[in-house]
Amino acid sequence: MAATPVTSRRARPSADTLSASSPPDRSPPHSLEAEEHVLSCCLLDGSESIARCLEARLTPEAFYAPANRLLFEVITALYQKTPPVTMEMLAEELRTRRQLDAIGGFAYLMQVTSKIPTTAHASYFIGKVREKHLLRELVKAATGAVEECYNFTGGIEEFVDKVEADLFRVTQDRVSDAAQPMQATVKEANAVIAKLKERSGELTGVATGFTDLDRMTFGLQRSEVIVLAARPSMGKTALALNIAEHAAIPRRPNLAPTPALVFSLEMSASSLAMRMLCSRSGVRFSRIREGFQDNDDMNKLGQASRELAAAPIFIDDSSSLTIMELRAKARRLYAKQKLGLIIVDYLQLLSPSDARVPREQQVAEASRGLKALAKELELPVLVLSQLNRSSEKEERKPRLSDLRESGSIEQDADVVLMLSKPKDVRDDGDDSQVAGNVAELIVAKQRNGPVGDFKLTFLRDITRFENYTQ
Repeated sequence: MAATPVTSRRARPSADTLSASSPPDRSPPHSLEAEEHVLSCCLLDGSESIARCLEARLTPEAFYAPANRLLFEVITALYQKTPPVTMEMLAEELRTRRQLDAIGGFAYLMQVTSKIPTTAHASYFIGKVREKHLLRELVKAATGAVEECYNFTGGIEEFVDKVEADLFRVTQDRVSDAAQPMQATVKEANAVIAKLKERSGELTGVATGFTDLDRMTFGLQRSEVIVLAARPSMGKTALALNIAEHAAIPRRPNLAPTPALVFSLEMSASSLAMRMLCSRSGVRFSRIREGFQDNDDMNKLGQASRELAAAPIFIDDSSSLTIMELRAKARRLYAKQKLGLIIVDYLQLLSPSDARVPREQQVAEASRGLKALAKELELPVLVLSQLNRSSEKEERKPRLSDLRESGSIEQDADVVLMLSKPKDVRDDGDDSQVAGNVAELIVAKQRNGPVGDFKLTFLRDITRFENYTQ
């Protein structure tokens, strides 16, 4: 009897065969090095890197290692309460929570903080941690979808919709939602128009106290960077202090005081306070220095002292500040006292984050950082800057191209003001840089308004600017 022919057909593999040929177990996507670099950055500068993590929507769940997850959770909690965060603060908080041993003790903290010497690549490692976390979430969502496919019982349209919704929940936070629909922005614009109509031309920003300047700018506007530039000894600091005084102690009773923070990188806080006392009281500094004050002078100084002491003016005279440190200090004070104006005296004295890069790039970094600060805190930032000598050599008014060391200042600024001697003063043969009794303030740039120039009266003996009078 002929043998039954064997059908040449590949046998279907069994479940055991599938299990044996499937890839071995793999750990979820992660990078312990990137996580430790991010934590190291957060502890290295105490505020800036933590703020970047929060802006990137990095959460403790983004960290794969339980120890790193716990560290980031405690770091962000401390940052919300008392920034900047230091390793000592972190260690003490972990001890208080009885969680120091859970992360490997103080030895692991030392290991993390010794990872890197600089935060220059913080954004890169933050991106890496977010990337690995997204991949893990996608693996989890996709694995769940596969299991549900095998257990599918009907209703394909609803099933596909559920799978799509699960994947969308994973990916929806991968980028920030900075874009706003036109409907919302038009609504905001209409609200501004209605407010302007209601106020009938009143100031919409911080009052400077100078009639012509307020008329041209409607005050110093929120989220804008205002650059005040001049040659040395022309009165930049004096004018900035006068603006801070007018903002914090408004002349008009219907205006509320505007808290002002002054970063003085050139002069000490006591020197600025002495200037403001003389300016507000009208008592010449030379009389104070020589001890010639009479009773009238003492009464004026006493009155000015009481008014300034009660004014919401804050002075930080820290030297060698980087732009990241300045922003961290501003954020910290803003959390305690809502500010309305920040003054930086002056831009070129800010220390670079990396001293090896060219000077123009250093100033550009500071300029961009101040613009970001103005937008973040939604307040005007008045930045003092120096001009080069071109206008003096050519005996002309200063212009935007005279801004010293960086064209980015001109680009980032919303308003550029320039102090100069009027032409009739420049032609009198006086070569000194000290401003005379009359100064010219030039509005050289204004994104949302006119440009032009006008005169101010400068009272040299008390370093005070006033509205110009004939």
